[in-house]
Order: sequence, then structure tokens, then C-alpha cells
Amino acid sequence: MRQLVLVHGFMGGSGQWALQAPLAERRQLIGVDLPGFGANAQAEPVNSIETFARWALDEVTRRGVDRFDLLGHSMGGMIVQEMVRIAPDRIARLILYGTGATGTLPGRFESIKTSMQRARADGPKSTARRIAATWFLSGEAADEYPACAQIAKESTLPAIIAGLEAMQGWSGRDHLPKIRTPTLVLWGDGDRTYSWQQIEELWQQIPDSRLAVVPKCAHAVHLERPDIFNQLIDCFLSGN
Repeated sequence: MRQLVLVHGFMGGSGQWALQAPLAERRQLIGVDLPGFGANAQAEPVNSIETFARWALDEVTRRGVDRFDLLGHSMGGMIVQEMVRIAPDRIARLILYGTGATGTLPGRFESIKTSMQRARADGPKSTARRIAATWFLSGEAADEYPACAQIAKESTLPAIIAGLEAMQGWSGRDHLPKIRTPTLVLWGDGDRTYSWQQIEELWQQIPDSRLAVVPKCAHAVHLERPDIFNQLIDCFLSGN
């Protein structure tokens, strides 16, 4: 049984994958908590996507996993692109979910610079609530918003700033045509963080890729429509 490693996004944590429990019927799920976030909120912040990627590879190795399937969401999608670049032979199948190949995030609900300024002015707790609301089509009214915001509120201000710096300074565009791992690009059509242009670039530039667009969802398809999300992941990982 091959493991599926789940890499969360900015201000996320492994606790956000609770609704993906049905996927564990066919495979072991391994959710990591990146340094500065979730259960690792007190760890030293990281301000480089490549450093996050090397940390994640080391963490998977520490857990005794050699070859695995890999899913990255949002900032986590940038991190898994780096993981594939560093260790291509270790990843069997790749899922790039609600993410892109450039960290400047063109079309985002606000610029990275603005997020930094507002985080410093408003503090980490307010920033967590505000940004978590953008992940859902119905904002704070979404059923899964409170739990998501609670995980986001674990993040310290240094970790928030470091994460934004990591994204802003990263681009994986040049490596996309070199990815040989079978890849699923998954996106909600109401995503306010990653625009269609970013998604289309992944789909068009990665040679062995396929695309799934889920309507009437924002940045958290796995929480807004877990039934569809889980089915798409299961089918892809099963080779269908």
C-alpha cells in the first residue's frame, strides 16, 4: 500500500485534512505540519520554499517512507513542486491543488505586500480569521470555517511573514516541463487566491498532467465539497 503525503498551505495544518479520512481506506495518509504552522507552530519559521521542501522530504524519510504519492495545497503546492524537483524518483503521483508556479500570486485577493502590511498592523489572530474566510465561497458562514480559522490562529506573526516571504521569492516555472510524474491539477472555479491563469499554466506546461475544475468552490475544495474532492483524488491515485 503506497502512502499519500499531504502538504498543507499557508497558515494551514494537518488537522485540515479530517474530511479526507475516506481516502485512508485504500492508502495510508500522512499529513505533515510545516515549521511555523499547525502542530509545528512553535518551530523556527522558514522563509524559503526550497527549505520547506527539504524539511518535508526529511520528515517523510524520518517516518520510514521511501516512495509515495504527494499532494500539495496552495503554498504546499509550491513546496511539492520543489520536492519533485529535488527527489523525482521518490514521488509516484503528484496532485497540485489550488496552487501555481509563481509565488507573486497574480490575481490574488490582495498582494503579498499588502498581506504583510496588514498582518503587522492587525496581528496574527485577526489575520488568521480574515485570510481563512477568503478560502471559502461563503466566507465566515462556511461550515468548516471555524475549524480552519482555529488552525490558522496557531501561526505566529514571524511565521506568517516568513511564509509570505517564501512565496513571494519563489518561481517554479522553468521546472514545469521537466516534471515527468503523472500529475493532477485540481482547482475550485471560485478560488480568490490562485487565478485560472496559474492553473492553466500548470496544466499546459507539465507534460503528463490532467485537469479537474470543481464548480462553486473557492480555495478549500477539500472542505467545501469533500465528496467530489475525495473521489477525484481516489480515481487519480488508482490510475483511472
